[in-house]
Amino acid sequence: MALFRCASAFVLLAVSLASAQTNTSFPTDDEVNLVVTQTERAVQQLKPLIDQEEIRIGKSAGDVAKDRQVVEALELAVNTLKSQPQVFNSPLGFSFFQWLDDASRNALLCGSSALKEATVQIIGGNKNKADSLLHLAQSCSDVSTLIYTVSENAGALYQRYVAGTAQLADQATDAAQKCVEVLKKNGAPSPKK
Repeated sequence: MALFRCASAFVLLAVSLASAQTNTSFPTDDEVNLVVTQTERAVQQLKPLIDQEEIRIGKSAGDVAKDRQVVEALELAVNTLKSQPQVFNSPLGFSFFQWLDDASRNALLCGSSALKEATVQIIGGNKNKADSLLHLAQSCSDVSTLIYTVSENAGALYQRYVAGTAQLADQATDAAQKCVEVLKKNGAPSPKK
């Protein structure tokens, strides 16, 4: 009889977990799709700026390669999340958030480097090159802000995923604990360790 009650408790656990999964605030497909669309647009703005940064500032090939790796990682994540939005609710969601953060920082560094080089050109009397670099600095800063905003959205969604997972784990622990109490109450032997 105790075994029946425990089995019943596990069935109730499965039902309550299924119900809890719909009651938790996991990111929805629509929310993930919005962040993916925002990311895709931001990346399309960032890619030509990396090329301009390499040409106008003379950024090292290694640094440019790292910037491009971040863009490639984001593009791969975007393609994956477009076809399977719920993959965001996994470790990929955290990696996606990190890549957005890296891209935002890289764009900000681009703007800072362009501004520094523009100052050098102004002092050297090269107004045309300084104007071009100031435009690059502004564009990089704008893209950095855009990507940072998208990153905040992705971070908030991932935080909801983590909270939902914790909620499900708590409910599973409670159900297992109730099952153990039923077994103890009915004199079932304790499991061997």
